[in-house]
Amino acid sequence: MNGAHDMGGVHGFGPVVPEANEPVFHAEWEGRVFALNLASGPAGQWNIDMGRFARENRSPADYLSKSYYELWLAGLEKMLAERGLVSADEIESARSLREPKKVGNILKHGSVDAVFSQGRPSERPTHVPARFRIGDSVRAKNINPTTHTRLPRYVRGRTGIVEQLRGYHVFPDSNALGQGENPQWLYTVRFDASELWGSEADRRFKVSVDAWEPYLEPADQAT
Repeated sequence: MNGAHDMGGVHGFGPVVPEANEPVFHAEWEGRVFALNLASGPAGQWNIDMGRFARENRSPADYLSKSYYELWLAGLEKMLAERGLVSADEIESARSLREPKKVGNILKHGSVDAVFSQGRPSERPTHVPARFRIGDSVRAKNINPTTHTRLPRYVRGRTGIVEQLRGYHVFPDSNALGQGENPQWLYTVRFDASELWGSEADRRFKVSVDAWEPYLEPADQAT
């Protein structure tokens, strides 16, 4: 979706300045929010792309007024409430007021290391050939979905070169809507800075973006 979260390549936000010796969390509550998100995942009520959409699907004023982990908390509260796992008064009071609802699985203390050491790979097996090859000239489609997508606005309608094939992966646009994994080929596409931002851009710079096959079309194809 075209929301405030998609700020890549946008003027006005200033340079990204890395924090020296940045801690993993800046406050104890941030670690708790992260842990709550991880602990809620095994319940099987949503997937990673639904979680991303819950964080980004809010007004620009709301999104930009929240810090990183405030957005994580807001997204988690939204998903829990939508599925009837918590109520508004429980969120307000920050404690359970009713009998908990049953879910598919509960992450127990003793299994945390085992569960998260396995990871959740997104790559899937395929017998479908990739449409594009390394070196192909491709154009990112000028799409404007109202739901979750991983194609940033600043590359839409722009032409680049395929530099890597990344395998066959879960397609986030459908996965975020609960419409299945719908795996697709994933590519790394390199764009010249001047192609993205015009003649005033520094021609020495290039930007590489990972893009799923449905986002792309041959550069010579009529739009």
